[in-house]
Amino acid sequence: MRQVVLDTETTGLEPSEGHNIIEIGCVEMFNRRLTGRTYHQYIKPDHAIDAGAMQVHGITNEFLADKPKFHEIMDEFVEFIRGAELIIHNAAFDIGFIDTEFERNNFPERVKHFCPVTDSLLLARKRHPGQKNNLDALCNRYGINNAHRELHGALLDSEILADVYLALTGGQTNLSLGAELDGGEEGGITRISGADDLPVIHLSEQELKLHTDFLQMLEKKTGGECQWLHSDEVADS
Repeated sequence: MRQVVLDTETTGLEPSEGHNIIEIGCVEMFNRRLTGRTYHQYIKPDHAIDAGAMQVHGITNEFLADKPKFHEIMDEFVEFIRGAELIIHNAAFDIGFIDTEFERNNFPERVKHFCPVTDSLLLARKRHPGQKNNLDALCNRYGINNAHRELHGALLDSEILADVYLALTGGQTNLSLGAELDGGEEGGITRISGADDLPVIHLSEQELKLHTDFLQMLEKKTGGECQWLHSDEVADS
């Protein structure tokens, strides 16, 4: 599965009032692993940046004066995201702006025509109802370092959101133990002759403590979903 974590920065809050996208940042994942491929572009807007927006992302009109217009980067951007599942925090905001830019530039499709979209904000609200679920709050909750984030930035926020999304959705969920053998062919469990006579090696107290500490770390990373810690609860239910 190919996924693209996406974020935008804009001149203001309402595309219906003529505001534009001024920065796009994307991070690619394949099978829940970061591939190292990114897409990042600053864009010259038609609308001046609101003072409130500038305080959030720190991007100025002067900085964008020599950057390309949206129609100049549109095809490359669409090529990068086409066919991928988009992971976006508060997706309605970003998709609303992207679709408006498509409409203004006579692009015949809308995001929903070529990309499924997952809103990580809705996932977080479902998992942590009644709590703050902005990106900073989720970083604190899952122990993700965002100390380098003084201002919002599309690429930086996408990189942080990728870590948040993986933690939010359970980290590594498919170990595929024994699923691929001999160059990827399907395989089963092979019983080893004499296995009943294998020695049983018990863990030392230090090893048990290290194991427990590791499970506690997983418990924090998964937001209380480490099944090894709760196996007794599951068995008793």
